[in-house]
Amino acid sequence: MTLLFPSLDVDHEAPAVQVGDVVLSRTELLEAAATVAGRVAGARTVAVHAEASMATVVSIVGCLLAGVPVVPVPPDSGPRERGHLLRDSRAELLLGSPGWEDLAIPAVPVDPTVRTALPSADNTATATSAGVGEPVGVTAGPPALILYTSGTTGAPKGVMVPAAAIAADLDALAEAWAWTPEDTLVHGLPLFHVHGLVLGVLGALRVGSRLVHTVRPTPTAYAAAGGSLYFGVPTVWSRVCDDPVSARALASARLLVSGSAPLPAPILHRLATLTGLPPIERYGMTETLITTSSRVDGERRAGWVGPPLKDIRTRLVDDETGAPLPSDGQSIGELQVQGPTLYGGYLGSPEVTADTFTADGWFRTGDAAVIAPDGHHRIVGRRSTDLIKSGGYRVGAGEVEAAILAHPQVREAAVVGLPDDDLGQRITAFVVAPDLIGGGRNTGSAAGDLTDFVARELSVHKRPREIHFVAELPRNPMGKVRKSALAPPVTR
Repeated sequence: MTLLFPSLDVDHEAPAVQVGDVVLSRTELLEAAATVAGRVAGARTVAVHAEASMATVVSIVGCLLAGVPVVPVPPDSGPRERGHLLRDSRAELLLGSPGWEDLAIPAVPVDPTVRTALPSADNTATATSAGVGEPVGVTAGPPALILYTSGTTGAPKGVMVPAAAIAADLDALAEAWAWTPEDTLVHGLPLFHVHGLVLGVLGALRVGSRLVHTVRPTPTAYAAAGGSLYFGVPTVWSRVCDDPVSARALASARLLVSGSAPLPAPILHRLATLTGLPPIERYGMTETLITTSSRVDGERRAGWVGPPLKDIRTRLVDDETGAPLPSDGQSIGELQVQGPTLYGGYLGSPEVTADTFTADGWFRTGDAAVIAPDGHHRIVGRRSTDLIKSGGYRVGAGEVEAAILAHPQVREAAVVGLPDDDLGQRITAFVVAPDLIGGGRNTGSAAGDLTDFVARELSVHKRPREIHFVAELPRNPMGKVRKSALAPPVTR
């Protein structure tokens, strides 16, 4: 039918997509989407109120059928954020009924029960050749999706994701995970990110597997869904582990996938114990989609995100000199990527786009990583926050976090480098460990014990110089720790 939704040899009248209590067959979904496609045809860009609902799924699929770039807008976005998304994308209308009073464009309700016969011709925009002046390495073609990053500096940038990149990524993941129409995919992730939308909705539709979206990713909802393939983020899997009855109900599944943030080793091991399924971890960015993943038939290592997917190439370069680094399992460098899943650039920002590529067409991820001799990758973290230069050593924050989390009384941990006149940066840990400091125990003594514990597990120069015990770590909606919000308590 289209580049993203090919005609498949599946039962088109069987239940295909379920969101909450609403269920549609593949035919019903595509006919409802065809109604939307007719409404938006010819529009420059269309925004979608991306709540967890069947109307959202129908709206996004309808825009893709019409070849109109779609901008998913988080349902909890504030006036400033959504105003920027709508202005920057130049969206002409918003599909959905959010009740926002500050909208400067029409809001059009979408009813999944209103359907139109499918067109016989494919009117979806397909990939075209790259335009003059585009950076070497971008994926050619008009954007299917415009996904906004939560920029660390300035306003969020619109990442243009072509249909060709989405198709290539989903096909590579289907091969790595042995994902077939026989699967039932279950997740309750947001429908405005790569994980929940591209993989979790478009992936199921492209492969032909049934999708059950639980609206919220609760352990009981996951347990009741009866899936063979489950998607979650570390926060979801942590809560599943805290509900052993629900966790054990997932033992009948074929594959558990974790992404969007590193899965702490203790959670991975506990989940594997409860379900009998060591989860797969994968890595990617909005700009690259998913580029590495453990394979269903391969080794799954805690803290590692597998080898590159089909047709993806990766390399490490020295953070300061730009020289290539060996894949020796030890050298830390910037991870750079090439392949057909790369984005088409930042909307309206060709110069910023060009800066993300090397002269020979490699995308600069900005992530520090290690590559093992067998091709498995370990993501240390963002170069800006997770590669700590302390006393002449380069220390990956993720390695120190993993060591802290190995302590049986530690629940969560985040490590950053704070400015230090002597060391350049001092390794500082923020730790959630109420059992370790319970009973009125002196926090200084507990911090000393934890520092010694890390020093026994890692090189002494990697031990935290400072430990702050906190009630919780600040996280974004996808469960990633917001390290920019971490700061030592103010002393008077």
